[in-house]
Amino acid sequence: MRGPSALLARLHLAVAFLTRLPLPPPAEWPPGALAAAMPGFPLVGVLVGGIGAAVYAIAHMLLPPALAATLALAATIAATGALHEDGLADVADGFGGGADKERKLAIMKDSRIGSFGVVTLALALMLRAGALSSLASPGLVAGALISAHALARAAIPVVMQVLTPARDDGLGASAGRPDPATAMTATLIAGAFALLLLPGTAAVAAMVGAAIGGGAVAVLARRQIGGHTGDVLGAVEQAAETLALLAIVGAVA
Repeated sequence: MRGPSALLARLHLAVAFLTRLPLPPPAEWPPGALAAAMPGFPLVGVLVGGIGAAVYAIAHMLLPPALAATLALAATIAATGALHEDGLADVADGFGGGADKERKLAIMKDSRIGSFGVVTLALALMLRAGALSSLASPGLVAGALISAHALARAAIPVVMQVLTPARDDGLGASAGRPDPATAMTATLIAGAFALLLLPGTAAVAAMVGAAIGGGAVAVLARRQIGGHTGDVLGAVEQAAETLALLAIVGAVA
């Protein structure tokens, strides 16, 4: 399948995989299809960030910024089914509690959450809520949310270019490896939205923050388990999103 139909099919797959929005399941999902769909990942970030921005704008008319920010975060988490938050918590538990690679991977595969996961997830949520409430203005919050979510999801194919799967099974292996053009396309799309929606300095800061956040998780994953897994990619998204939001706050303060 080629042309507009192929692009729509890939975008459909990206939205269906990354969110819990009520869409019909993809018609087909052959090996490597998810990797081919990754140019659509930042567009999914635009969608999820837009949902959070809409909730913030409505809540801000009635509530203080801190509460509006909390509701906006809740909306984005509901839209994604806490997909990336789950990965962050699993990585924190595995890297923090495992003595060797095999034990770390086993802990990450366990559905239960431990102390490292709880603390890391709580800190990430507080940082993101604090960043949004600091921005306060619904217009600036909308630009920050959409840009951070787009940049964070663009970081996923970039990390998959740098790292190989840490194990032979699981999402990290079955998704396929995006080619360099795919990673570059996702990065350019996300960067374009940041430049369009944020003041120039804040846009650049968001890009740098997302790169630092995603890169830090990639370096840690290489040292801890020698590659990436689906959980690691979720942690990449969370770190990139959080650092992008903090960088935006620093740029506009």
